[in-house]
Amino acid sequence: MAVINELLRSEADGSISFGNYELSEKSKLDDFSHEGDIYKVKTFSEITKLEKNGMFLYESVPGTAVSYLDVTEKGVTFKVEGKEDAQITIGLEDDCEYDVTIDGEDHGQMKSNMSGKIMLSVELDEGKAVSVSVQKK
Repeated sequence: MAVINELLRSEADGSISFGNYELSEKSKLDDFSHEGDIYKVKTFSEITKLEKNGMFLYESVPGTAVSYLDVTEKGVTFKVEGKEDAQITIGLEDDCEYDVTIDGEDHGQMKSNMSGKIMLSVELDEGKAVSVSVQKK
C-alpha cells in the first residue's frame, strides 16, 4: 500500500481510499462524490481527516493513508499505513458496543461515546499496512 496521491479515490469494490502522510503542507479535497455520498478529506503529515455528508467519519494523528475503507450498518473495515504509531478516531453509531480487531488480533470491545466516536491506538511501521475491523455487537 502507498499514500493516496489523488487524496481520495473510489475503489472497484465500492470502498474508498484516502490520505497522504508524506505531505508537509495541508491538502484537502472537497465535494468528492462516491455512491451517492459526498466526502471531504484533509490530510498531511500531522493529521488525516475524512467527513461523509458533512459528518465526522475518520481522523488520525499523525496523518495516515487509508485504503479500502468500507462502512456498513454493522461497522467499518479498512487498512491503514503511516510513518509512526497513530491515534485513530472513528465516527460510528452513538452509545453502541463494538468488537475491535487490529491486524487479525482481537482487541476486545469498545463502546462508542454519546457522539458515536471510538478511539484506537494502532502500531504502524512505514510501508506496512495494518488491517482494522470495528464491528457492532
